[in-house]
Amino acid sequence: MEVYRSRRLSVEEKEFSLPDGRVRNYVVVHPGSAVAMLPVIGEDCLLIRQYRYAIDGFLYEVPAGTMEPGETPVETAHREMIEETGFAAGKLSALGTILTTPGFSDEQIHLFKATDLTPSSLYPQDEDEVIEVERLSLAAAWMMVVDGTIIDAKTICMLAQCRG
Repeated sequence: MEVYRSRRLSVEEKEFSLPDGRVRNYVVVHPGSAVAMLPVIGEDCLLIRQYRYAIDGFLYEVPAGTMEPGETPVETAHREMIEETGFAAGKLSALGTILTTPGFSDEQIHLFKATDLTPSSLYPQDEDEVIEVERLSLAAAWMMVVDGTIIDAKTICMLAQCRG
């Protein structure tokens, strides 16, 4: 039974049969699939510092975004790169897919390394986002993970895969 629906997500309460035969009701959040990109320029990367209302503060993150209906992960990645950084990616290399919070959500994030970046004349940043783009070395970004400055899970996953 659907409990809630918005433009971005839905929430349902559903009965599940567990592997041992017990039946239980659970709430499942369906936010839709998303993509995240680590833009790399030589030994540097682009991260965004974005205001997140759920924590009432800023986070350092890789650019990311929700897939629109009918979009492939690659199409979404190309669109979101431009929207969040002002750069187009000449090449996207798939790094896998992660589940964000499988205890209550079916959200998947498709991960890409973005290279061959060129400035884009199209930069239609979403009107509800507050984003600053920062260029820093991959080593410095990883140190921000180590020292606890970067706490966003998708960003940590991608920096761990791409650090030199």
